[in-house]
Amino acid sequence: MDFADKLIKNRELEKEEYVELFEDYKNPETAEKLSREAVRIRKEYYGDKIYIRGLIEFTNYCKNNCYYCGIRRGNKNAARYRLSRDEIMECCDEGYRLGFRTFVLQGGEDPYYNDQRMAEIVSGIKGKYPDCAITLSIGEKSKESYRLFREAGADRYLLRHETANEEHYRSLHPEEMSLKVRKQCLYDLKELGYQIGAGFMVGSPGQTMEHLAEDFLFLKELNPHMVGIGPFIPHHDTRYKDEPGGSVELTIFLLSVLRIVLPKVLLPATTALGTLDPRGREKGFCAGANVVMPNLSPVSVRKKYELYDNKICTGDEAAECMNCLDRRAKSVGYRIVCDRGDSLVK
Repeated sequence: MDFADKLIKNRELEKEEYVELFEDYKNPETAEKLSREAVRIRKEYYGDKIYIRGLIEFTNYCKNNCYYCGIRRGNKNAARYRLSRDEIMECCDEGYRLGFRTFVLQGGEDPYYNDQRMAEIVSGIKGKYPDCAITLSIGEKSKESYRLFREAGADRYLLRHETANEEHYRSLHPEEMSLKVRKQCLYDLKELGYQIGAGFMVGSPGQTMEHLAEDFLFLKELNPHMVGIGPFIPHHDTRYKDEPGGSVELTIFLLSVLRIVLPKVLLPATTALGTLDPRGREKGFCAGANVVMPNLSPVSVRKKYELYDNKICTGDEAAECMNCLDRRAKSVGYRIVCDRGDSLVK
């Protein structure tokens, strides 16, 4: 049985079928068949548009100690910083001037930014720029916290589930963290009316094709509005510093599968893809991706938000980054658009 054909026909597979399909990712014929269908689907729903999100990495303090992450609590070598409310607003001012209509506030789980502070930041941005979408990516919170942020004006929330397999989750996270809690947060967010984003690293330490198949089954059930995947890249101050990076080729393959399984989803071509491959983001666009997230953070702090080693664009001004991405999109037949770019997933 050709599982690529079955996927294209049914838009889903059984776990064992996903495993067999993923094991065939180096087959150029299979990859081409899937990318062709993925591009057809994304053009059907989203045309040739690439949506931009202005990323503001506002704190690299984090109370968690995830084993793979450069800003984990236990990394004593991290140069910590926090942006003030005024600094965050200045990033939004610059972004709005450049045409951004979505701002993504991303940070570690930093207790300094309690619910009240976050709600004030969100409502301040929404009050000044009511035509913009606000996305939060600040980790696991209570349902009541999420409700407060939603009432303050937050529209979207990104929370990668990282892996849907319990044993694999345990190998990446300390005991005090729980996959069950992580998944419940995603369901709480969806219930509160957020557009939600989940996702995982491709090639994270210990990951198998079976784990990836479980990720796809979970995502099909969750039906998120966005899915962020990118290759694992090790950080020099973690226990996984000597592990190999994830495969760009497999990541591109999985982007196409995601587009077929979740036709209306928003799919970023991630910075991690561009870090491992100079043409990584273009390859992502040609596999079904339709979102990029240029960095609006002050250049002075960008190198400090180091989740993994050798991250690209840490020295670029936002305007430079925008021009560069626009050229990259046009080089493969797509165009950057300046609007909110809401998901079509209901």
